[in-house]
Amino acid sequence: MTHPHPIILFDGVCNFCNAWVKFILKRDKEGVFKFVPLQSDIGRKLLQEQDIDTVGIDSIMLLTPHGLLTKSDAVIAIAQQLPGLWSAFRILKIFPRSFRNRVYELIAKYRYHFFGKSSECMVPTPAMRSRFLE
Repeated sequence: MTHPHPIILFDGVCNFCNAWVKFILKRDKEGVFKFVPLQSDIGRKLLQEQDIDTVGIDSIMLLTPHGLLTKSDAVIAIAQQLPGLWSAFRILKIFPRSFRNRVYELIAKYRYHFFGKSSECMVPTPAMRSRFLE
């Protein structure tokens, strides 16, 4: 499945991830990004098309026409496309990917502990619905 917009795949039951999605939606006035929860049928289908094992996947991912970015690479690429100072996140690329991903994985490991978990995926408001793939 190809799509003209970059697609952000995210953990739909993670409160921190949902806050991150809302943060992006608020700043992405041009509608550059589309969103898909990892737990959704389309999320699983997109991952299978990329030959990604869907068991145990909980990382934010950015699917672009050029490929799939995960963990810190995805976060940096997303931030770079947001207006304003968020593009300064590219400076994080001075750190080795292995270091950046260890920090990412540490945050991901404790995100439910600190931010909580929903029993179901976020339901987009009518205003946000067009930004989510179904």
